Amino acid sequence: MKPRTRARSIALQVLYETDIASNHLPGDVLKLRLEETPLSDDLAEFSRQIVAGVLPLTHELDQLISKYAPEWPLDQIAAIDRNILRIAFWEFAVYRETPVKVAINEAVELAKQYGSDSAPRFINGVLGTLAEHEHEIHQIIKNKIEQESKLEP
Repeated sequence: MKPRTRARSIALQVLYETDIASNHLPGDVLKLRLEETPLSDDLAEFSRQIVAGVLPLTHELDQLISKYAPEWPLDQIAAIDRNILRIAFWEFAVYRETPVKVAINEAVELAKQYGSDSAPRFINGVLGTLAEHEHEIHQIIKNKIEQESKLEP
C-alpha cells in the first residue's frame, strides 16, 4: 500500500469506528491506530487532517452526497462505503489539494481493501457523479463554513 493510501486507510478506520460506535472519541481512536500502524509525521498529520476535516462536515457531506447522487440513498450505503465516500468527497471538494482523479482512485483502492466485491465500482460511480458538480459543491460548503464562522463568538 502506498504511503498516502496508508494514511487514508488510518483515517478511514477512525471515521468508520466513530461512525458505528458513537461513544468512541476520534482523537483516542486515531492515537490507537497510529500506535498500531506508525506513520511518518507528515503522513500521520495527513490522517489527522482527514479526520478533523470530515467529522465536522459529516452532515453537510452526507446531504450533498444525497442531493447529487440520489439513486444511492445514504441510509442504504454500508458504513465503510459511506466513510470512503466522505473522505474522497472531502478531499476534492473541501481540502482541494488532491486532484479529483487521485481522490477517486484512492477511494476505489480503499474500497477494494475494505469493502464488498461490488464496492469499488459503486464508489467509482458515486464519486464520478459528485465530481461533475465539484465546483458547485465546493461553493456550497465554503459558504456553510463561512456562515458558521460568523456565528462563533
